[in-house]
Amino acid sequence: MKNRRNSKKFMTLLLISSMLFSCTTNRSANDNAALDVTKTVVFEEEPITAVPAVPTAGSNTIRVALLLDTSSSMDGLIEQAKSQLWKIVNQLAMAKKGEDYANILIALYEYGNDGLNSETGYVRQVVELTDDLDKLSEELFALRTNGGSEHCGQVIAKSIDELAWEKETAGLQVMFIAGNEPFTQGSVNYEKSCSDATGSGIIVNTIYCGDNETGIREMWKHGADLTEGFYGSIEMNVMTVYVETPFDAKIEALNAELNDTYLAFGTQKDYYKTNQSTQDNNSYDYGRSNAVERTITKSSHVYKNATWDLVDAIDEDDFDITKVDKEDLPDEMKDMTELEKIAYIQLKAKEREKIQKEIKALGVKRADYIAKKQEDSGEEVNGLDHAMMKAIMAQAEAKNFVFEKM
Repeated sequence: MKNRRNSKKFMTLLLISSMLFSCTTNRSANDNAALDVTKTVVFEEEPITAVPAVPTAGSNTIRVALLLDTSSSMDGLIEQAKSQLWKIVNQLAMAKKGEDYANILIALYEYGNDGLNSETGYVRQVVELTDDLDKLSEELFALRTNGGSEHCGQVIAKSIDELAWEKETAGLQVMFIAGNEPFTQGSVNYEKSCSDATGSGIIVNTIYCGDNETGIREMWKHGADLTEGFYGSIEMNVMTVYVETPFDAKIEALNAELNDTYLAFGTQKDYYKTNQSTQDNNSYDYGRSNAVERTITKSSHVYKNATWDLVDAIDEDDFDITKVDKEDLPDEMKDMTELEKIAYIQLKAKEREKIQKEIKALGVKRADYIAKKQEDSGEEVNGLDHAMMKAIMAQAEAKNFVFEKM
C-alpha cells in the first residue's frame, strides 16, 4: 500500500529543500515565513492516510465488458444503463480479496446500430477496459439508438480480440451482453465466440430484454451456458426506482466540496475538470438519488484520476511535479515554488480525505436506510443492475472475492 510520503518522496523533498536553503537569506521576511509554513506541512509527523492502492492486473482485478444493443427498440435498456451505472459501480467497489479492494476495469461496446459500419458487423468499441469512470460515463451518455442488425457472435468475438484480457488470471473476467433479438444472428457463429471466450478465461453472461422463455428459445441462455455464465431476463422499459433518504442532501452538498479538491493539470486540464462536472450533471438528470450514487463512487478507491489530477498523480511512482510545465498547472499554482506546490497538493489531499470519509459514513447510513425501506415494501424491480450484480457476486465469490456490506 502506498503512502503519500514514502521514502522516495522524502528524498526528493530533502533534495529540493537543500537546494533552496542557500537562497533563503535573499528572500524577504514574508517569503521566509511562507517557506517555513511549507516546511511544516511537508515534514509533519502524521502521514496522510491514502485511499488504499490496488494493482492494475492479476488476481485482484475484476474486468467487466458491457456489450449493449443500441438498435432502435433498446431505448429502455440504454436508459437503465445510464441511470444505474453508479449503483453498479458502487457495488463492485465493495469487492475485496484478502485485505485489498479489487481493482475494477470496465469496457463498453455497442452493437446492432445501423449507424455503425456494416463491415464491422455493426459493432463498435466505445471504451476500452479502463478505470476512467468519467470517460465511461461520458461515452455511455452519448449513446443513441438506431436501426437494428444485432450480431451477438460478432460483438463477443471483437471484444475478445480487442480488449486487454489476461488469458490466465485468478481475477474475474466477465462480459455482459444485453439485447432482444435472436442470439444466432450474424455471420459469426456465437458458439465459436463463446468457446473462444472460455479459452481466454472470460465468462459470458447474457441478459435478454423481454420475456424469459423467449430469450431461452432465441438461444440467449445457451450462449451463457457455453461459458458457464449467467442467463437472465429483464424488464427493460421499467423505470429505475430510487429511494430518497434523509442523507441525500448532505452528500450532495459534500460533492461540491469534493470537486474543489481536484487540481487539474496537463494540456487538457480544462476538459477533464469540466467533464467531471458534466458527468455530475448527467447523473443528476436521473434525480438526486442517482447523483448521490455517483458522489459515493467519487469517495471510493475506484474513482481514480491520476492522468489529470495532481492529488491522485502525486502517489504515482513515475510522477514528478518538477516536470509539469508552468502553463499546465492550475492557475493558483503557477507562481509557487516546488515546495509550495507539494505543500498545496498535500493540503488538498487532506481536505479530500476528510470529505471522502464523511461521504462514506453517510453512504453506510443511506444504504441501511434503503435496505430497510426495500425490505418493508417487499418489492424488487427486475432491472439491469439486479441481473448484473447477481451474476458478478456469485462469479466473484467463486474466485475468492468477498463483498463488504456497503
